[in-house]
Amino acid sequence: MKKTESLFSLILIPLDYVLLILAAISAYHLRFSDWWTGIRPIIFELPYENYINSVYLVAGLCLLVFFLSGLYQIKNTRQLAQEFSKIFSATLISLAVVSILIFMLRDLFDSRFIVLTAFGFAFIYVGLGHVFVRWLQKYLLRYGFGIKSVILVGNSKTTDNLISEFSTNHKLGFKIVKRVKDFSIETAQELQDFITENQVEEIIQSDPNLTKAENLRLFDFVNDNHIKYKYVADLLEVKVLRTEVSEIAGIPIVEVKRTTLDGWGKVFKRIFDIVVSFILITIFSPLIILTIIAIKLDSKGPIFFTRRDDGGFVTRIGEGGHPFKYFKFRSMIPNSDSLRYTELADKNLRSDGPMVKIKDDPRVTRVGKIIRRWSIDELPELFLVLIGRMSLVGPRPHLPEEVAKYENYHRKALTVKPGITGLAQVSGRSDLSFEEEVKLDVYYIENWTMMLDISILFRTPLAVFKHREVE
Repeated sequence: MKKTESLFSLILIPLDYVLLILAAISAYHLRFSDWWTGIRPIIFELPYENYINSVYLVAGLCLLVFFLSGLYQIKNTRQLAQEFSKIFSATLISLAVVSILIFMLRDLFDSRFIVLTAFGFAFIYVGLGHVFVRWLQKYLLRYGFGIKSVILVGNSKTTDNLISEFSTNHKLGFKIVKRVKDFSIETAQELQDFITENQVEEIIQSDPNLTKAENLRLFDFVNDNHIKYKYVADLLEVKVLRTEVSEIAGIPIVEVKRTTLDGWGKVFKRIFDIVVSFILITIFSPLIILTIIAIKLDSKGPIFFTRRDDGGFVTRIGEGGHPFKYFKFRSMIPNSDSLRYTELADKNLRSDGPMVKIKDDPRVTRVGKIIRRWSIDELPELFLVLIGRMSLVGPRPHLPEEVAKYENYHRKALTVKPGITGLAQVSGRSDLSFEEEVKLDVYYIENWTMMLDISILFRTPLAVFKHREVE
């Protein structure tokens, strides 16, 4: 771990301890406040001095749980949603541990309200504390504090994208000190001379076309020079990312594991989809009604986009490659959908794959521009989630004619239900190539957890509020 990351970890430990104590004190004063005692009278004795002495010990125990939960392994790349999910999990585990202690030592606390409220406050206080520290960490990155010096190895579009991202987005915490396009013997000697005179903390290999000899030479190089090594996984590596190594007859055998989105995982995800989609439909119902009125007043035609120009139903390809009837708010003039393949084909921005994205699309209505900009046109998809055709999180649903152009390895994205949002949509970039989207979709499928879904959902509003062109 880098020195600056260690410093921020050390800052968090005493800060969390103080915040846990403050949470317990807040819960105590809330329970003994005139407002709450008027609602529920106090029928137990809990002297403050005895209470606070116990809190000091319990806070230390919770801090140990936080440490074991990985809260103090600060990384610049960790998203706030991931941070909050870790804090939430660690807080629940701490509550479970304290509940066991209360059961074993009945005289520890006499109020379940104080215990539950204290952990509620703890989640809020610790969450805000981590937000502040992470903000401070990212703020200092602007002034070069905590920046990692990296060498990029590669001559690919991915390498160019990384250079652009690292150069413009200082919050990522990387500074490119050198770039080489291959890793020949001459390049290795060049870098050896470079690192003797310059500080280099990481080397990132970002070219899947490097030869096996170059990759092995690079791996030996970083080991010999004690430099952290990272590489961009190609599509095959993403597909087989979940592996398990066992030994059979003295020979290491690698087993490719199936996705965790199977069995009970699938059941839990479906229950989550039903509950959350119903809640979101209720919350957004006023906006849905206003959108219906706006579309009707803005232009002639149906409210929902449900039929193609030939009169057939609009379909998307779902789980297992099966088509399903699809609809969303109409954002274009009627009977103009097929123009993407004829008169407007030369304006397609997505020449890298089967997807079609029209630049300055003339078919979009005035209201359509607004609802597309803020993804309001996709709100009806919540009803598709509720009835089970889609999921809240997953690969985006594509048209049958787009899926017909898939390569075989692209079809991995069809093994789960399509989603309203997904890992590609919250990646922080609006110019992902089709291959990069597939990589993220496959990674999601192979590494699914409920916390990953929750993290993506929390990050989705931020992705919507960021500027993006109207498709």
